[in-house]
Amino acid sequence: MALPGFKVVTLTDAAASRVKDIIGKADRPIVGVRVGVKNGGCAGMSYTMEYAESVNPLDEVVEDKGVTVLIDPKAVLFLLGTEMDFQTSKMSSQFVFNNPNQTSACGCGESVAITPATPTALQSAN
Repeated sequence: MALPGFKVVTLTDAAASRVKDIIGKADRPIVGVRVGVKNGGCAGMSYTMEYAESVNPLDEVVEDKGVTVLIDPKAVLFLLGTEMDFQTSKMSSQFVFNNPNQTSACGCGESVAITPATPTALQSAN
């Protein structure tokens, strides 16, 4: 778990607005979105996002700009200090994770290499 008073992830206004839209248009009741990471892709890991119908006991709950984002407990050290944004261009609209723990990304942008934050980073973040 993160330090008290410290948010693992923060959201830009655009990301919060998009999460509100997602929650409002869901085909079933959800409490927010769950963000995590999984192994895969040419760079080693990729970000995941899914509907969250309930809060799991070990989820890190982030309340920011009026929305709830749940962080998968296995992803906390990989996402510590990340800013979640939503960007729209002529070619796509997508969530973008500005992650200080990310060390590289593949050319297609689908996967990333992430180094988990250390206990020292946790202490200095507060």
